Amino acid sequence: MIDQILVALSLAATAGCLFAGFRVSGDNRRDLRILNTHRISARSAVQKSRMELLEVRNRAKLLEDTVSGGAMAVEKVHKAIANTTFGLIDMFSSDEEFRNSTRKVQQTHHEKTEQVYKAVRTTNRALHILADTLIIGKAEKRIVSKTKKAP
Repeated sequence: MIDQILVALSLAATAGCLFAGFRVSGDNRRDLRILNTHRISARSAVQKSRMELLEVRNRAKLLEDTVSGGAMAVEKVHKAIANTTFGLIDMFSSDEEFRNSTRKVQQTHHEKTEQVYKAVRTTNRALHILADTLIIGKAEKRIVSKTKKAP
């Protein structure tokens, strides 16, 4: 009889331990899900910052390319108009001295316009580098500091 009572008590103790184990296991799973959610959320915020930085970089590059391409297009149109004008003067002018003078003016005009458009492209590049250094550099530093603080 005592053996049966001891077996019953052992079985009850084992059942209690199993119940407690399952309960602790369930609590641990819940806590791990919460922890994983927080980890994913933190990584998501860092990833979002990185994507925003990438978008800023892409927009800056697009702006630089747009200004550069626009300046190139305007330069080509300018040259075409100038060449047409100087060509018509050369074609319809009867005075040789006037033609020579016009050719000198044309050469000077082309040199100066090349210098102006080169200055536009150089300034565009310099502004892009400055913006990259000031704006994007600060954003990168902010993201790196947040990444180091994140768990």
